[in-house]
Formats: sequence, C-alpha cells, structure tokens
Amino acid sequence: MTEMIDLAAQARLVAQLAEHTDEARLDAPTPCEAYAVRHLLGHLVGLAGAFQDVARKQTGPATSGPPDGAHRPDVEPGWQDELERNLRGMVEAWRDPQAWEGETQAGIVLPGAVAGRVALNELVLHGWDLARATGQDYAPGRDDLDACHALLSSWAEEGRPKEGPFGPPVPVSEDAPLLDRVVALSGRRPDWAPPGA
Repeated sequence: MTEMIDLAAQARLVAQLAEHTDEARLDAPTPCEAYAVRHLLGHLVGLAGAFQDVARKQTGPATSGPPDGAHRPDVEPGWQDELERNLRGMVEAWRDPQAWEGETQAGIVLPGAVAGRVALNELVLHGWDLARATGQDYAPGRDDLDACHALLSSWAEEGRPKEGPFGPPVPVSEDAPLLDRVVALSGRRPDWAPPGA
C-alpha cells in the first residue's frame, strides 16, 4: 500500500498567505524571476486545479503538457475564492487512495505516488515564494518538509534535466534549517529578499 500524504495543512497555509497578501503587493517581485506576486498567485490557482485532474487521472490541457515558462498566469477578479476552492478540491482529490496508485500524467507520465509528492512540493515551494515576496512568516510542517526534501534529493542524485522547472541546487550548510535545504535543492536562494528589503 502506497503511503499517502495529506495536503490539507500545507494547502491551508498557502490559503492563509494568499488571504493576507495585500492588493498593493500584487506587482512586487518574487523569488521566481519571471513572476510578480500576481503571476505567482495565478499560477497557484491553476496548479491547484490541475493537480485535481492529476489525482483523478484525467488527461487534458492542464495535465498533458509541460508548464509553459513563457506564460505568466495572472490573477482575475474573484481569484481569492477560486484559489481557496481549488485548494480544497486538490486536498480532497489526493485523499482518495486510488490517486496514489498506478500511473498518472502531470506533463509527463509518472507514478501517482510521485505525483502526489510533486503536488505537495509545489505548495511548499510556492508558499515560500509568496511568503518571501510579501514579508510573511512561513513554517511548513516537518513531515511535509521531509517529504519534499526526499523528493528533491532524489532528483538531484538522478541528475536534474536542464529544461526542468528548477535550477541547479544552491549550496547550503548541512546544518541549515530544513526549509532552507528544501528551498536550496529547488535552485532558489534561501536568503532571497525583495530588492530594498
């Protein structure tokens, strides 16, 4: 039986960060170089919807192609409600044991157990992006960070493809906080701060 992960705590954390993001910060920069806060939030709305289809093994435009790095999704009126709704749906979809079995599609075909961990990883990393960009505190759960660290470490050991969504891992000390090590494995700088901060 594949070990399942409950995405609820991390989804709730992302929802709270979004709820406390001031409209005045929508054009602020983020650790994702091509994204302002508004694009990051738009991306979160889309990925939370797409990963429901991934869990249900439903193929379509949201799951069949790789993320388009040139496309910058923007927020639309009512984005807060849509994000909250999509996050709830994402959590529920991944509570189905069938989501973690067999294969599914998230740009590429991969095991459901891996796709579920990718879903969590997206929420953890983009939660960090949003928290850093908006000056909010951020403390994901230890179990969620452990799962992300294991996933990203395995990718780093296998040799990450250059065209993937992450840059090469950033060196950090072995005794750095676990969140910093997860962030660094994704190619982000844990010390990133908005210009002038």
